[in-house]
This record gives sequence, C-alpha cells and structure tokens, in this order.
Amino acid sequence: MSVDPVVLASSIVLRLQTIVSRETKPGDFAVVTVGALNAGATSNIIPDRATLLLNIRSYDNQVRARALAAIERIVRGECATAGSVQEPDFEFYDQFPLTRNDEAVTAQVTNAFTAHFGAEAVSRATPQTASEDFSRIPDAFGVPYTFWLLGGAEPDTYRAAVAKGTAFQDIPGNHSPAFAPVINPTLSMGVQAQVVAALSYLAKGASL
Repeated sequence: MSVDPVVLASSIVLRLQTIVSRETKPGDFAVVTVGALNAGATSNIIPDRATLLLNIRSYDNQVRARALAAIERIVRGECATAGSVQEPDFEFYDQFPLTRNDEAVTAQVTNAFTAHFGAEAVSRATPQTASEDFSRIPDAFGVPYTFWLLGGAEPDTYRAAVAKGTAFQDIPGNHSPAFAPVINPTLSMGVQAQVVAALSYLAKGASL
C-alpha cells in the first residue's frame, strides 16, 4: 500500500546521471553529484521519506540553470511515476556565484608577481571547480577582481611533481587530511603576495 522512498530515491539517482551525459552540450562543463542518500533506520520498515544531497558545479550560469531545471523535472517526474502523493521538497543552500577574473586586473597582478617572485614561480591556473564566496563582495560593489592560488610545497617536491605532470595529484590540497603546507616560506610568500598585489595599485614604483 506504500510508495517506497528508497526505491524512488534510487530511481532518481540513476536518472540524474543523464543530466551531464545526455542533456549537457559537449564542450560545456557540468558536474551533478549525489553526495548522500539518507532513508530509513532499519531493514524491515519502509521509511516515510528519503533525502538526497546534491552538488552542482559549472563554469556557466546558463549551464547551471539548465542543470537545476533538469533536476527538478526529473525528481517530479520520478515521484509522479512512483505514484507518490507527497510533492517533493527542494531546498537550495551553499550557493556561490561564478568567480570570473577580470583580464586587466589579472594581467596587472600577474606582472607584479612575475617581477617580484620571478617567472618560474608564477603560472596561470586552470579553471577550478572549487566553491568560493569571495566574488560576492566585489560583485556587490561592481569592482573588478582577480583570485589567485598559492602553493605551499617544498620547491624540490613541487618541481618533481611538475616534471611528472602530476603536481595537483601528488601535492595534497587544502581539503585533504594530508594537507600540511611548509610553514616557511609559505607564510612569507603569502604575505608578500598580498603586499605586492596591493602595491601594484596603491604605490606606483614602490618596492617590497
């Protein structure tokens, strides 16, 4: 007599996999991950609900909007197919805007870093899928910005990883339990980067 939310949730999870593979244009970047499926507490009782936790990543706001619309369409459709009399609830949280670096600002800061640290120490980062709320502040004031990443590995370790083409895989990131940046010169380099970036705007011709 019941609608089993475990079976229903499982159908939704499988169907959500088609958003990227079948509904996202080749060349457009999108990630739709079901990070958690929570339902029930014991083996012989059908629960009254199931909760799915999803994570969406994209580099384009239109791609993101299409993914969100597809998620809602699929969830509602699977609920209707299962004969669920209860409408699904959608809660959106931890939403962050796209961080899009201003070309002119990025060029100016990059030139300042290159002059101070040397060309070997500065490189252009690839697009990142990290969640970041930094851009909310400059967006609110209409201010152009640039967001940079700072490495914290022993120079020899970093060079070896770069030589193998596995720098990002071999060096633990800040969400890894093995993350342990070398305090110095990481701390010193971080402070210098902040000051150099500021001086490139606030003190023409000044040096550190």
